[in-house]
Amino acid sequence: MISSIRGRVLAVTGATAHIEVGGVGYAVLVTPEHAIAMTVGHDTFLHTTLIVREDAMTLFGFETVEHREVFDLLLGVAGVGPKSALGVLSHLGPGQIAAAVAADDDASFRKVSGIGPKTAKLIVVSLAGKLLGISQQPERSAVPVSAGSDVVSALVGLGWPERVAAAAVDDVATAHPEAADAPVQTLLRLALAQLGPAPRNGSSA
Repeated sequence: MISSIRGRVLAVTGATAHIEVGGVGYAVLVTPEHAIAMTVGHDTFLHTTLIVREDAMTLFGFETVEHREVFDLLLGVAGVGPKSALGVLSHLGPGQIAAAVAADDDASFRKVSGIGPKTAKLIVVSLAGKLLGISQQPERSAVPVSAGSDVVSALVGLGWPERVAAAAVDDVATAHPEAADAPVQTLLRLALAQLGPAPRNGSSA
């Protein structure tokens, strides 16, 4: 089991960070927010979980022990695989997950791509009583008005309806509270990662 790695960031491609440790390069899957925070050429430290399958060994990296603990707990929920678990952590921090579970709020998990109503409910039921050591953080961190407006305008220009763009910015603020003071470009990348492919011909959902 590889529980952590420390090394130089060789490259970051999408949500995959390539870390050199002792002359060996490791490809580590992380959340989009975590990937954005990394700097190529600088050292980084990741708490990790190694998932072994018949056809592959995949390393997942996390900023904190809490992120890794929640990831491991999510893997114990029926219907939640490694990528879905990472998707949940891309949308909600550990404290927000703990708060949603405590409040029996499965709606928070239904917003995550690939998580349907049944699985969202299973997450709440399965994690109940297992997140007591994690501080609950249900509050929303607001993105500065000027930055939020710029991101909404950019998304509208790419084809999304204004209401969808505004909701995406709000969701980014909820899922990534530490990114509230990030540059507009970073906020836009997080919003795009959440929204997925741009609608064709400016059509609305």
